[in-house]
Amino acid sequence: MEKSVFSSFDQIRHRRGLFVMTILSILIVVVFIISVNTGYIRLSPMDLLRTMFGQGTDKQSLILFDFRLPRIVISLLIGASLAVCGAVMQGISRNALADSGILGINAGAGLMVMLLISFYPTTAAAPVFLLPVVAFVGASLTAALIYALAYKRHQGLSPTRLLLTGVAVAAGMSAAMIVLTLRLNPDKYQFVATWLAGSIWGTSWKFVLSLLPWVLILLPYVFYKSRVMNVLNLGEQTATGLGAPVNKEQFRLLAAAVGLAGASVAVSGGIGFVGLVAPHLARRLVGPKHQYMLPTSALLGALLVITADTIGRWILQPSEIPTGIVVAVIGAPYFLYLLGRKNS
Repeated sequence: MEKSVFSSFDQIRHRRGLFVMTILSILIVVVFIISVNTGYIRLSPMDLLRTMFGQGTDKQSLILFDFRLPRIVISLLIGASLAVCGAVMQGISRNALADSGILGINAGAGLMVMLLISFYPTTAAAPVFLLPVVAFVGASLTAALIYALAYKRHQGLSPTRLLLTGVAVAAGMSAAMIVLTLRLNPDKYQFVATWLAGSIWGTSWKFVLSLLPWVLILLPYVFYKSRVMNVLNLGEQTATGLGAPVNKEQFRLLAAAVGLAGASVAVSGGIGFVGLVAPHLARRLVGPKHQYMLPTSALLGALLVITADTIGRWILQPSEIPTGIVVAVIGAPYFLYLLGRKNS
């Protein structure tokens, strides 16, 4: 009797998860269509269909395939990556406020990318496929520094100490980037200022190709480890008692999260709060089980970033607002709300 009740509950949760993910996928398709048609030059739905099947004009093909589609694809990949990265960090640290932007991981990756770009005569000359690797190195070093500063031998890793250490390190990294910007020429300064605000600056297919391997390898790996994350959420002692190699699994998952964050920052700049908002909304929609929460977080993150990018390109045409600013308008109040709930 008890077994049938649990089985029925799992079926309900499974159906709910599939329903939520289906709705989110439909919303992403709708925003995708709107985003393709957003810009100084509009493409009607019929123009879009004709161009997609090779029947459009050269100008329409250039706008769609060379300018808008790469940016939209990058927005989707970045949103999914940052959201899953946040979900992993929250699961490992058991801290509801953990996020790659708040903990300083994004700042570390950004500092390394900025150092690389500053050595090249133009921003376009920087090797595109090297950017995610350099960002991963910066994110990894920052994560190691935060862990070393927050870890206490007899007390372990306190979630509050981890958060405060991450905020302090992020502030230090941001200060270092500001100092570096003072030595840049006006052209590079304009680029870096826009990049730091969270502008999706990699808007060609070569940037898609540089980001895609990281997403295709690391996202499925994290999804595969969803059951392990369920065990880790029970606490270190319980997880160890159940036979899980806690330290190894935490290290592997953290490395995957850092890789996703670093690769995303390399082509999008400092877009924050995606990894904070998406996992929390996913838990409210489908529950805490990572088999459903992780893919739902990925879909929510993709939807959030592509929507923010579309709004940023539409609201002040022909100029645009960096995507990171639009996301911050949504994410910052939510962060304060969560912080207030945690303190209370």
